[in-house]
Amino acid sequence: MKFVMVPGGWQGGWAFSSVAAELQREGHHVEAVTLSGLEPDGPVDVDRPPNLDTHIAQVAEIIDRGDTTPIALCGHSYGGMVIAGVADQLSHRLGQLVFIDAYVPDDGDSCWSLTSDTFRELFITGARADGRWVAVPEGLDPRARPHPLASFVQSIRLGNNPSRTLGRTFISGGAWPGSPFVPLTERLRNTPGWRVHEIPVGHNIARRDPHSLAAVLHALPPNPA
Repeated sequence: MKFVMVPGGWQGGWAFSSVAAELQREGHHVEAVTLSGLEPDGPVDVDRPPNLDTHIAQVAEIIDRGDTTPIALCGHSYGGMVIAGVADQLSHRLGQLVFIDAYVPDDGDSCWSLTSDTFRELFITGARADGRWVAVPEGLDPRARPHPLASFVQSIRLGNNPSRTLGRTFISGGAWPGSPFVPLTERLRNTPGWRVHEIPVGHNIARRDPHSLAAVLHALPPNPA
């Protein structure tokens, strides 16, 4: 199976390195994306931060230039916004959507509207310096970079009526302080068409339990079922 993995806020493709290594040992192909503006060593246009549309277009281009192998498109946290937008445009290229303790938006939602008060305060406090970039929260990897506020607050536009049903999986990190995903997890457990798994190690599942995350991903069917 081919996996394309989209990280959450402040992070890059490096966040999935351990998970990717396990999946590759099982024979899968993995492409872990670093979203525009978040490259650890790349140039950043501080005055023109990317927004959600930028990130959706970036990942859509990666998928569009590949072969026709069905893709399992995975997103962590903010990455759920991105993969939802990509799936709206390119559902015919995808086999599975996997939300890893991630936002699952409807049309008109934003990361801002879906998140908890804890994260809204973090966004506002973190962007006080220039109003454009949200500073890296304490405790993240040294490779983390300030995240563009525009991508957190822009509403997503959905409604292209995907040509076929995708397999949809939500992987919960369990209850952790400030989590906006606990009610979502319970709702999706009772929503037809969704698989729900729980790896109760907190939000950064790929860092805290890459083996369990890789096992869930490895067990996904290659096509919707």
